[in-house]
Amino acid sequence: MSVLSRLHPEHPSPRQLNLVIAGSSELPAVVAEASRLQSSLEKAGHRVTSRLALQNDWSEGRFHPDDGTTADLVLALGGDGTILRTARWMGYEQVPVLGVNLGTLGFLADFSILEMEAVLEDIAGGRFRLVEHLMFETEVIRDRVTIHRELGLNETSIFAGPPFSMIEICLFVDGEIATTYRSDGLIVSTPVGSTAYNLSAGGPIVRKDLDAFILTPLSPHTLTNRTVIDSAMRCFELLVPRPNQGSACVVDGRMITSLAADDRVLIRRATPRFTLVETRTHGYYRTLRDKLHWGGGIHGTGLRAPRAGEAHGVGEAHGGVAATGGGAA
Repeated sequence: MSVLSRLHPEHPSPRQLNLVIAGSSELPAVVAEASRLQSSLEKAGHRVTSRLALQNDWSEGRFHPDDGTTADLVLALGGDGTILRTARWMGYEQVPVLGVNLGTLGFLADFSILEMEAVLEDIAGGRFRLVEHLMFETEVIRDRVTIHRELGLNETSIFAGPPFSMIEICLFVDGEIATTYRSDGLIVSTPVGSTAYNLSAGGPIVRKDLDAFILTPLSPHTLTNRTVIDSAMRCFELLVPRPNQGSACVVDGRMITSLAADDRVLIRRATPRFTLVETRTHGYYRTLRDKLHWGGGIHGTGLRAPRAGEAHGVGEAHGGVAATGGGAA
């Protein structure tokens, strides 16, 4: 967990916390909610810093309170895009984040604004978990010179781009050639990003607290090119011998550079860890069920884990798998 924050699971939090509210200054609902939250939290005795910025502002800078102290908790108001920008904004000084969903889907921004009072009470009483997630660095090297380095949370993507003909992408793992993709591009995702662009491209869902990278080609020309999952201990190098005019490298949905012939893109695990706050009522599989509508009829069925001595298969007492609603989740 983060060594910068004073939050510790199963321990009551300090009476006065250093809190940062992050979100978009362009969305009236976010601005109004940030103002309301700040007033409420300051009345409760906490120190609150507001960090509202433009939606396209991904600049790095001093994120923590202006007096030189470090935040204990960030309240990110908006959607998953807000959390991605916040993670980059904190850079190498990551502290726990509580994602407050004012957007649409919200895999990372998982709590509703109506839950804030109860969630903050849980945090005050130590009834929470801090779940760490893999972050990565992407380095673009041209003629043996690094032209760009980026810290990310979701994924690095290589896109063929205009004139929209497929390109070749050579993959090296720890310096060893692994394969050459002939495709419209390639996604190298973290488990956090596995439910983002990777999922839309047909890639798998990978539990977000695992240390792994997921490599998913976009419309590969070879049928045997399928998603590969490998350890985050590895260094992945992508070489694009003959890019298209519009070929580009994109990190967390933001283009960082166009690609020239023989550019090398290095992707490796970063030192900082992105940390999310989870409570007793919000866990990984609940989020998947709620956001992806997993399990067919599982909603409202009252299903629970079996107690000691009971059958381990939830369908056994009801005549088989059909009682689970058709899904393993």
